[in-house]
Amino acid sequence: MVCLKQVPARDAVLRLNAAGTWIQETDINFEVNEPDIYALEEALRLKEKHGGEVVICCLGPARAQQAIKEALAKGADRALHLDDPAFQGLDAQGVALAMSRALEKEKPDLIVTGLQSDDFGYAQTGVILAELLGLPHSTIIMEIQVTGQALKVRRELEAGWFQWIEMPLPALLTIQSGINKPRYATLKGIMASKSKPIQKLTTAALGLTPADLALRQKIAKVYVPVKQTKTEFFEGSPKEIAARLVDKLKNEARVL
Repeated sequence: MVCLKQVPARDAVLRLNAAGTWIQETDINFEVNEPDIYALEEALRLKEKHGGEVVICCLGPARAQQAIKEALAKGADRALHLDDPAFQGLDAQGVALAMSRALEKEKPDLIVTGLQSDDFGYAQTGVILAELLGLPHSTIIMEIQVTGQALKVRRELEAGWFQWIEMPLPALLTIQSGINKPRYATLKGIMASKSKPIQKLTTAALGLTPADLALRQKIAKVYVPVKQTKTEFFEGSPKEIAARLVDKLKNEARVL
């Protein structure tokens, strides 16, 4: 299983909505979340090496089918599209809960997600999903080796360090960008994707109640920082001026 998210394009010109609570989502392009592209590529390589199928799981409105079809054109076999107005505004735990209801029926051997999304960047959905499904998980993965019913994965740590971990299957991994070189969809893949199944799942199909969907986030305000210029003149002896300048640079500008 590969969890995909559709996000605003990286080169899109973003404007705030009228309420000032998020970006205006009309008249901008959307694309597959970049870390998820690497997760998809890693899943396709594992399929080519070990067999099986690659299934996409995507939560989003109708426009998210564009991202799903791109994944199918690259080689994924089928997709689950969690599409319901009730999903709008869910926080990371709410999204993970909805996905867990869809994935527990699939009983996948391996679930891969991108490390984080390009829009919110919380890096929480994958690990919460693993907890809800009761699966071992590891994050910031830069290499995957499969041996029978076990995995050996390499994690990226701080300061250029890496860590090897052995874990059983089934499992969930969050993939770091740069783990591989993603492929492009071929004309043959694009044509084949038109006949691949996309199963739409609503809250009713997943057995979710209004209480389950109460896990929401609310953004109070989004704003562009106001640029300000200010000139301040220091008077006194050179020693006094130097002392005040150092104090300003250290405590206000915080450059020392």
